[in-house]
Amino acid sequence: MPKRQFKKSQPKTEITKLPGLGMDTGGLKDDFKRYYGNRLGRDENCASLHYAYEAFSLAISDRLIERWKKTYNAYKQADSKMAYYLSMEFLMGRTLSNAMLNLGIDESAKSALYDLGLELEELVENEPDAGLGNGGLGRLAACFIDSCATLQLPVTGYGLRYEYGMFTQLIVNGEQVEKPDHWLRNGNVWEIERLEYKQRIKFGGRTETHVDEFGRKRVSWVDTHDVLAVPFDTPVPGYQNGTVNTLRLWKATATEEFNLDEFNAGDYAESVAAKNTAENITMVLYPNDANENGKALRLKQQYLLASASLQDVLERWIGRHGNDFSQFAAKNCFQLNDTHPSIAVAELMRLLIDVYGLEWYEAWLITRETMAYTNHTLLPEALERWSVSLFRSLLPRLLEIIFQINADFLTEVSARWPGDIDRQRRMSLIEEGHEQHVRMAYLAIVGSFSVNGVAELHSKLLQQGLFRDFYELWPEKFNNKTNGVTPRRWLASCNPDLAELITETIGGGWLTDLTQLKKLEKYADDKAFQKRWQEVRLNAKKRLVDYKKAEHDIDVNLDALFDVQVKRIHEYKRQLLNVLHVIHLYDRIKRGDTANWTSRCVLIGGKAAPGYFMAKRIIKLINNVSEVINNDPMVGDKLKLIFLPNYRVSGMEKICPGADLSEQISTAGKEASGTGNMKFMMNGALTIGTLDGANIEIREEVGDENFFLFGLTEQEVEEARRHYDPVGIIEADEDLKRVMNLLEMRYFNSFEPDIFDPVIASLKSPYDPWMTIADFRSFVDAQRRVEEAYRDQERWTRMSILNCAASGKFSTDRTIADYNNEIWKLTPIPALD
Repeated sequence: MPKRQFKKSQPKTEITKLPGLGMDTGGLKDDFKRYYGNRLGRDENCASLHYAYEAFSLAISDRLIERWKKTYNAYKQADSKMAYYLSMEFLMGRTLSNAMLNLGIDESAKSALYDLGLELEELVENEPDAGLGNGGLGRLAACFIDSCATLQLPVTGYGLRYEYGMFTQLIVNGEQVEKPDHWLRNGNVWEIERLEYKQRIKFGGRTETHVDEFGRKRVSWVDTHDVLAVPFDTPVPGYQNGTVNTLRLWKATATEEFNLDEFNAGDYAESVAAKNTAENITMVLYPNDANENGKALRLKQQYLLASASLQDVLERWIGRHGNDFSQFAAKNCFQLNDTHPSIAVAELMRLLIDVYGLEWYEAWLITRETMAYTNHTLLPEALERWSVSLFRSLLPRLLEIIFQINADFLTEVSARWPGDIDRQRRMSLIEEGHEQHVRMAYLAIVGSFSVNGVAELHSKLLQQGLFRDFYELWPEKFNNKTNGVTPRRWLASCNPDLAELITETIGGGWLTDLTQLKKLEKYADDKAFQKRWQEVRLNAKKRLVDYKKAEHDIDVNLDALFDVQVKRIHEYKRQLLNVLHVIHLYDRIKRGDTANWTSRCVLIGGKAAPGYFMAKRIIKLINNVSEVINNDPMVGDKLKLIFLPNYRVSGMEKICPGADLSEQISTAGKEASGTGNMKFMMNGALTIGTLDGANIEIREEVGDENFFLFGLTEQEVEEARRHYDPVGIIEADEDLKRVMNLLEMRYFNSFEPDIFDPVIASLKSPYDPWMTIADFRSFVDAQRRVEEAYRDQERWTRMSILNCAASGKFSTDRTIADYNNEIWKLTPIPALD
């Protein structure tokens, strides 16, 4: 790497005062040099970009911190109601570019780095993704806290600081290979360790009952094996408004890091065993819970998040209000992001009763008035269930509380439906069977005042299906909050050329009021505007190709339709249906059926859970089909299939602007919401999709004529299950029969016999829950409509503009405003001057 040519002026040695840090080019340059030369001890002879990235990030971080302090003091001075967003995942991605955008210093930062002989893009690429999430759930949490800060709402995010994030995905011989993602290898300049706020977390032990001095029965949790939860705080800036909120992530550490007696006795491994055992809790995102050790670790993670966060909030309350909890519910709200943190219901009860001495009914009233639960799945198997035996071993006091909550709750159910034993069994927090299990989603519902889904269809299906009994008991609890994405990261930051064109055309107000994109509608037929729109999108496609050129030595026709499906690999998301269509297109080419052909580049990306056999087989199939198609000279540039390895947030920031077609093809009734569809729409891609999740609302916003609909509806899927005959469907469809024949004759796995037999068997099974074969013909027909529209570039560009113009509803600013207006009831608090 060449030497970095910094200017020879002496770095500043005095400590710059935080108030009034310069936002101009000169101020940024001075602070960069100070950090680079003094704190990091580097000079112009250092060739590593890492230190330049770190020095510049520290300079930006200083500017966040001075606003962070003012925001904290504003909230404290106002004694405002607070909300706390508890999530096991925060898929933050990279921080530097987002921080500069929200501080409004993009141009001065570029200018400062230019003067220093550095490129901003190089520094941004040097930052590792904070991969603290698996997919949409974690990315949604990241977008939410961005919008909370932009709306100046006093909201703190609570999560876990995993040492290893989502694994790095390699593709070896077409197979997914997982490598550790040690994203903290070089530290994290954006976080601040707050040892003064550490919390003690209990595990194991037993309970004792005693009578206190007032004659009341009390329970003590004793003989526990404790760990410490140490918080690391990350600033979350709002968009150019001076507000900086907090994301607090907990790291597990030992209470005693080193046993000197054991060390002196020669047992070196045992001397640090407690430290290693404690730190394992937050070592890995999503440990494999296929065995009991994995299950225990996962439950420990969930409890550590809930207990540490609640203790933190309660200690802050005590510090300001003493032991008076009469206004606690009026001043605090906990939003549980999916079922993972639902143990917080029982933990808040434990803390209020055992630690702060409240009576059961007082604690229960506070709990039910402060907890709110968001559900993100329609798949029953995805809801948390923990064996009673595991609970008894790890969290005996919590289990006692859950049993008491359940007893009181079933009394309420019995009073509402006397003698309905089946209903009581269905609604019980304890699932009976060979082994009893705690139903964590039910605990969240019973202990919350609000239960919401994340798209209109999803919320409706929760009420009619998964949680029907609870909806019939408490219809007032249930509501919908359709998801969104932040337009700052997912348009302004990742697609600056398009953002600039939009701002030049309609003004910059859309950045904080996405509904203003509606103003683009009147330019949809403007030929000059269409031409500029096409140029911007073509450049985005070039950047996407350049981004992946090192991994894929394939010539891609930029005029081809860029057909993109990037998301977690799962059978219900139906990457398999996409591959069947690609094989169908390949078969057409081989048969010479290419009249009025539309060239297409299909890009698929995503990670399969390490233990998910079928998802990993689908990845292998995609890569094998890709190998055949991309190396067939008869195909040429008519068709390409590319698997994008190691899909992550920073990858999506490159992929999203370059997509022409967004594949949102899940089985109707299976996708809770989807947010990738919103990101693509916002950047001008058109959607092909089923009536599932947020697709329904996207289609309503943009109009049926600008959306490519296919497939069975949720109701039709349920009706078709009774007589589903995929083999019969295959026999009746010549195109589908040819596709299946290619698979069954091992055309794509000549030297790997039987490797795709499980995939073929799942497709042909009458019990296939994803109904892939049932939607094949409708999907192919819809893709024909896509091709016809794309050949008319004027029509396609108009549809692209209208999709962007109609995306205003899908901003997390709107979603968070809905949460606040209907659930949290917070007052926006401007930062202090």
